[in-house]
Amino acid sequence: MTVDSLFNARAESYDAWYDTPSGRAAFAEEVDALRPLLGGLSRPWLEVGVGTGRFAAALGVDVGLDPARAALALARARGVAVVQGVGEALPFRERTFGALLLTFTLCFLTDPARALREAHRVLRRDGALMLGFIPAEGPWGRYYRALAAQGHPSYAHARFYSRAEAMTLLAESGFVVVRRRAALHRAPPAAPDGGPAREGDSPEAGFLALRAEPR
Repeated sequence: MTVDSLFNARAESYDAWYDTPSGRAAFAEEVDALRPLLGGLSRPWLEVGVGTGRFAAALGVDVGLDPARAALALARARGVAVVQGVGEALPFRERTFGALLLTFTLCFLTDPARALREAHRVLRRDGALMLGFIPAEGPWGRYYRALAAQGHPSYAHARFYSRAEAMTLLAESGFVVVRRRAALHRAPPAAPDGGPAREGDSPEAGFLALRAEPR
């Protein structure tokens, strides 16, 4: 099963998790990690791998791109302008966007290096990329990788990246990381507490948000 067919089939169940107590708490922390990184960036903003539009709607993102039609329908209902497509071949002109978000998308990309080069191409020179991901070596990364090994329907298709791997991908794609924020400091299976994200990084963080600017 391809990732787009997976999220077509599971769009509603995936989205519904965010309405559970754990989902609401995790979402609050992750949004708090990402929102300050968008400060000062000009419009329009794009989210690649927008999924059902939860993050795009909460963060005020203008346009969302995703290969899964069922997910895009939910994003459209949340007021996000949607485009069907993949991160590795963005259907936009060079230097179109002031901000581009990749939130929980890196682990599902077929070719992350190509997707990051595409992000670099469509960003304005004074823009920035916001990368939100679950570090493979962190507590949530280890937890999700264990679920993947057990055949979890979503995470079995994911490839989680370490901090070092993510930094290398960004650097080789022409980005420099200028700011970090961390969230999900309670290790699973304990539920997130919904507390504020922290500036910088820490080994116990389960979610890391990076602001990376084009060189």
